[in-house]
Amino acid sequence: MVEKGELMAIIGNSGSGKSTLLNMIGGLDRPSAGKLYVDGKDLLKFTDRELVKYKRETVGFVWQNNARNLIPYLTAQENVELPMMFLRSQRERHNRAKELLDMVGLSHRRNNKLEQLSGGEQQRVAIAIALANQPKLLLADEPTGAVDTRTAAQILDVFRDLNSNLGLTIVIVTHDQQVSRKVDRVVAIRDGRTSSEFIRRRSYKEELEAMESLDAMEEQEDTHEELAVLDRAGRLQIPREYLERLGMMGAKKIKVELEDDRIVLVKPEGQEKKAKAK
Repeated sequence: MVEKGELMAIIGNSGSGKSTLLNMIGGLDRPSAGKLYVDGKDLLKFTDRELVKYKRETVGFVWQNNARNLIPYLTAQENVELPMMFLRSQRERHNRAKELLDMVGLSHRRNNKLEQLSGGEQQRVAIAIALANQPKLLLADEPTGAVDTRTAAQILDVFRDLNSNLGLTIVIVTHDQQVSRKVDRVVAIRDGRTSSEFIRRRSYKEELEAMESLDAMEEQEDTHEELAVLDRAGRLQIPREYLERLGMMGAKKIKVELEDDRIVLVKPEGQEKKAKAK
């Protein structure tokens, strides 16, 4: 579940299902089964017309490949105005585009064409386009995948500011480990299922304040707490690295014991090494 006003990330290996999930939330793919509710509406029950309206008014998309967002022979301003063509007057489009470009820090580049913009600037134009029709939900598929580390950090800061200042709900699919330090919740997907969540131990504001001290440099790697996710039947996916460390990979059966307030997983051979989960 994605909470209203949340900034979260979805991580997982290639083929785990994270981009498919994003496409279903965005109305680009239709689920074959299950339930999918966005803004209180069941997407599985949408007619084609309702789905078009949903994609136009409720959700915005930012892609890794700028070619899916931008038209190269138009200026940044014209690119942002384009999705508003049939919904606003020319003056309203112009003013709204200026406002959005200022919001992503590109007001000084609004008359530049794409070839005059860096990769990071192009991605920020793409974010402005995704916001043109005031969506309630912004989806970003690998938005930092084609830029360097410094530019990726700048793009993530834009998402953070939009979430904080507008209360915009943002979901980011990524392989970028920087993202976990910029968002409050990270969901890991394995084989199409949610396997664990990483919850921020303290607020992002507190993290920024702590980074001013030398101690923060030592704490940066431990900003989140990992929680395994149980399904309705009480099943969970144990991280592969845990099983490998305990020599349990490939085991079809594991002994489960209850010790006080702990669930203990024991090697089938009965060896003493145990995996404990609070």
